[in-house]
Amino acid sequence: MKKADVVEFYARLAEANPHPETELAYVNDYTLLVAVALSAQSTDIGVNKATRLLFQEVDTPEKMVALGEDGLKQHIKTIGLFNAKAKNVIALSEALIADYGGQVPPEREALEALPGVGRKTANVVLNTAFGHETFAVDTHIFRVGNRTGLARGKTPLAVEKALDKATPQPFRLHAHHWLILHGRYVCKARTPECWRCPVADLCAYKPKTPEPKSRTAKRSA
Repeated sequence: MKKADVVEFYARLAEANPHPETELAYVNDYTLLVAVALSAQSTDIGVNKATRLLFQEVDTPEKMVALGEDGLKQHIKTIGLFNAKAKNVIALSEALIADYGGQVPPEREALEALPGVGRKTANVVLNTAFGHETFAVDTHIFRVGNRTGLARGKTPLAVEKALDKATPQPFRLHAHHWLILHGRYVCKARTPECWRCPVADLCAYKPKTPEPKSRTAKRSA
């Protein structure tokens, strides 16, 4: 995608959603870290349902350790891989208490050293909690980057690097939220809704998905 098209691509997404935010529910940096860690291979909706009551009771590493692994499992048992995730959340909470005074560190290396925290989780926390210009590449962003031609790559890291290189100011801070929301609601995996996409003319994907006949009939009726 040409530089001018990249600017126009982001400008249109920004116009449609000037202040994009994560759809994960959280109350502070710590609960954000926990929510993102729990969201791996799970939906934000599912995580939010599981953590709604949890975060009312537990909002610090100390409270999480006091709750314990079995107690945490009771809250998150509807989430995929909940056994492993519960173990990791307790372990990362213990590490935060031991190494960082119970605070979430604002450095990538420190975050990625925590149990159950990979690059994508670290990128989300760095961006959302600390305002770093990071690109957390999940399945949605991986698809959008490759499908549109904005940032092609065979791996999430390759797409992340391509996005870092291609994305200009003033779009860098919110880019990953614009892209994930676009992938979640418009540029869907099975059938992208090209007929209502604000950047369809800039996108390399072909053939474009036409508007469903049912909607066309309703509009003309």
